[in-house]
Parts: sequence; C-alpha cells; structure tokens
Amino acid sequence: MHNDAVISLSAATAVLGSRPVLRGIDLAVQRGEVVALLGANGSGKSTAVRSVIGQVPLTGGSVELFGTPLKRFKQWARVGYVPQRTTAAGGVPATIREVVSSGRLSRTRLGLMSKTDKAAVEKAIALVGLADRAKDSVSALSGGQHQRVLIARALASEPELLIMDEPMAGVDLASQEILAATLREQVAAGVSVLLVLHELGPLEPLIDRTVVLRDGLVTYDGPVTAGEALPGHDPHHLTKEDCHPHAAPAAASPVPTGLLT
Repeated sequence: MHNDAVISLSAATAVLGSRPVLRGIDLAVQRGEVVALLGANGSGKSTAVRSVIGQVPLTGGSVELFGTPLKRFKQWARVGYVPQRTTAAGGVPATIREVVSSGRLSRTRLGLMSKTDKAAVEKAIALVGLADRAKDSVSALSGGQHQRVLIARALASEPELLIMDEPMAGVDLASQEILAATLREQVAAGVSVLLVLHELGPLEPLIDRTVVLRDGLVTYDGPVTAGEALPGHDPHHLTKEDCHPHAAPAAASPVPTGLLT
C-alpha cells in the first residue's frame, strides 16, 4: 500500500444476495492520478466504486480513503461522487442551483451557505456550461444536461477526489465534450479521479491507468493500451446490476457518509 494513495481497496470481497460480486480485488488510486475502471456488465465495477464510498459493505478485505479506514473516515467534503444517472433521484421539483447547492452542504456550518459557499456553487454550475440555466427546473433538462448537473453537484464541495460511475452513459456529444473539458480542468488542478467507463471515448487522453474487472477479479491493471477490447460489453444492454442500487447483505449495513447518491 502506498502512503500517497487516496483510494486503497485491498483483497476486497462483496456479495449481493448470495452471489459473490467482488472476489478479492486490489485497487489503488494515487494522489493526482486518473484511473478508469473497465469491464463487461456484471463484472463488478459499479459495486467496486460503491464499496469505496461505503454503499456496498465488504464481506472481506479493506477500503481506505486518504489513508484512513473507511469506517473512521469522516471528511466526506473531500470526495465528490457522481452516481449513474439512472440511480440518481429523479422527479424532484428542484432548480439546477438547488441541486448543485446540495453538494456544497458537506462544507457548510450548520447547513448555512456563506458567500464563499454560494460562489463555489455558481462556479460549479458555470464549469459545466449551465450558468444561464441555473434557475431552471432539472426536470426540464435533457439526459446530458442532467448528467452535467450531477457533476456540478459533486464539484460544489471542491473535492480532492472525484468518483464517477459511467459519467458518459447516455450523454449527447456536446455534453460529453463539456464533461471532458470540465474533467481536464479538475485534473490540471490536481484532483484524483476514479471513473467507471464502458469505453474510454473522449476521456482517453486524461486517463493514466486502466483497471479491467472480469467476474469480480482484476484481469488487467496498467497503462492505457491501444484499442483496449472489452468483450461482451454492449453499452445498450444494461443489466439490472447496472441500473439499480443493490440491496446490501443483511449482515452489514452501508456506511453513513452524507454523500449524495
């Protein structure tokens, strides 16, 4: 284990229902590194990132964030999490500004927004190109715009670590380009990133390392290789595992993080 790791998963195992989904994975993300987690549907990649933030309890092994065991980690403002759009709360009548502001609450005192907090929210909205829409209801947005709001929400706390679960899924090309540019800025500022992707796409130039999962095991961990083939991953064929939050095993319960999912 490296001392400079912002994420360290070691010999991690997880079970959903009675099915082993993670079968002993090691995964580290160093400070300032951008790591893409790839794999076919059902390979365990969503479960892996959700175990990092305590949503899926491990049945074995360990998770550390910024060198602190997950159970003791309290500084959730340092982490920005972008869930899959399919699992994010939909149908809530809220404006873009309200949704993005909710991502800043972890930094505020008693939930009161200071001038600094409000400025951070406006900056996050501007970063994803939605400054002129801040008062609009999120229910009126396209899929790509909605995804940009979720990313702005994660950026509002000015995190040091971004964890994103398929941020490009179902996102139109214009939004993909904005997201790639936003991410490029974050990376230039030294933010560490763990991304679940089904293909590298427009983010490829930003990625330092790829980790490929297959049936809950790491089958590749190294530099981005040309034309990394991922057999059996059809982006249009979403399994239940991809679309729905998993039920945690009865033995353990998720870690209360305050992260918005």
